[in-house]
Amino acid sequence: MIISASIISSNFLNLEQDLKLTKSAGVDWLHIDVMDGRFVPNITVGPFILHHCRKSVDLPLDVHLMIEEPEKHIGTFASAGADRISIHVENNPNIYRTIQEIRELGVKPGIVINPGTPVEALNSLLPLVDMVLVMTVNPGFSGQKFIPEMVEKVRNIKSIIVREGLKTIIQVDGGINRDTLGQVTRAGADVIVSATAIYKHADGIIEGVNELRNAL
Repeated sequence: MIISASIISSNFLNLEQDLKLTKSAGVDWLHIDVMDGRFVPNITVGPFILHHCRKSVDLPLDVHLMIEEPEKHIGTFASAGADRISIHVENNPNIYRTIQEIRELGVKPGIVINPGTPVEALNSLLPLVDMVLVMTVNPGFSGQKFIPEMVEKVRNIKSIIVREGLKTIIQVDGGINRDTLGQVTRAGADVIVSATAIYKHADGIIEGVNELRNAL
């Protein structure tokens, strides 16, 4: 299992320290949630934060664009150091072209599906991307409660991937902690994104990551 730590819940006053602890805890990727206050009801960070992450630790940067017109910004995020860029199926009418452009920039493309979007929206896209991100909460805020109905969605996507012989991996994001992690990994998730369970753990970042690993 790959753990991608979402820095949205980190302490931005001590970001470098938090990132170094995150790496020492054995996290695999850093997850950067980019929100514009339009596609989702919150505003977070822009591409500048990728520079600071890259300077602080040597970990893959996993960027999730929750923004309107993401196709206008992928070049900026690629230049800033993104290793992966995931875009939503819900807000990009020219998604084939955008996926192609992400790959041409030397970045691994991913697609994201919201809780209310059916699996069928992914059918023609799965062969084109390296990863599909299943949102297990409504996007926009960290600390939300896991939506258990999304487990079946993960299972259905996994069955399509296996049936079609694809190499696409499945990532899940939203309410992932020691109690919910097993549900999504058993359903077929390869990557879990966690924010609160890591950065808000009562005993610190390292213990938060250890707890996730032990939950397997």
